[in-house]
Amino acid sequence: MNARVERLWRCRARTLLCGRRTLVMGILNVTPDSFSDGGLYLDPERAVARGVEMAGEGADVIDVGGESTRPGADPVPPEAEQARVETVVRELRRRVSVPISVDTRRAAVARAALEAGADIVNDVSALRDPAMAEVIREFGAGAVLMHMQGEPATMQRAPAYSDVVAEVADFLRERLEAAAAAGIGREQVVLDPGIGFGKTPEHNLALLAALPRLAALGRPVLVGVSRKSVVGHLTGRPVHERRAGSLALAVWAVLNGADIVRVHDVRDSCDAMSVADRMAAEGLRHGVGMD
Repeated sequence: MNARVERLWRCRARTLLCGRRTLVMGILNVTPDSFSDGGLYLDPERAVARGVEMAGEGADVIDVGGESTRPGADPVPPEAEQARVETVVRELRRRVSVPISVDTRRAAVARAALEAGADIVNDVSALRDPAMAEVIREFGAGAVLMHMQGEPATMQRAPAYSDVVAEVADFLRERLEAAAAAGIGREQVVLDPGIGFGKTPEHNLALLAALPRLAALGRPVLVGVSRKSVVGHLTGRPVHERRAGSLALAVWAVLNGADIVRVHDVRDSCDAMSVADRMAAEGLRHGVGMD
């Protein structure tokens, strides 16, 4: 492993330091149909309680999503998505001090969530909505820009690449440049290769193996592998038996260039990241794994 580079992530009035230790983003899906926890937190009170719990478990960011983007998912009306996230974000802002992210592709939903107190927009479409860049710029919000081939409803039908690593890296570089051209500062942006979004297991593994190439783009890298099909591919386990595999793959990602992990199991992930960070530091201190 190479020495990690410390980079700032500016999210409205907050600044997160990436690279000194791994940041953990807790997943809070307020949806009926997410692949792993759909329906568990559709009730706003229960969702807020889980968000408070995640903050207590050590989450650095809580990511609230009102539309499932699992493979095969149909889009929901923007009004429904906004209704799901707005109340939860507003109440969470009253009760937790950690940054709050909204997981949305829609500028109108992002605006409502930012007005309710969110700090970050996690956009799986990487500014495909023409108005999204303006919303992020106006609020000075943090932004996660992710690679996705196609749309959630169809992205897993026949994903194909000539060179998945080169194509994803080129896409993220272009999106970073597009964000800058729209007035979004580089320090506002985190990049996500989009594990499981329009990719076969082999594509996902190639991207995870090539994380140093994505880190070389100069911005923090977020990786989300929690309970995903790539973990099932490696372990043969169904969704609700993928915790151990998810933790192992997240640790590997961190040791190879990821700065942020997006997870369902916050407490266990925080413990795993603490151990991985310490051992990485020890390895570098003793000259092990350095180029």
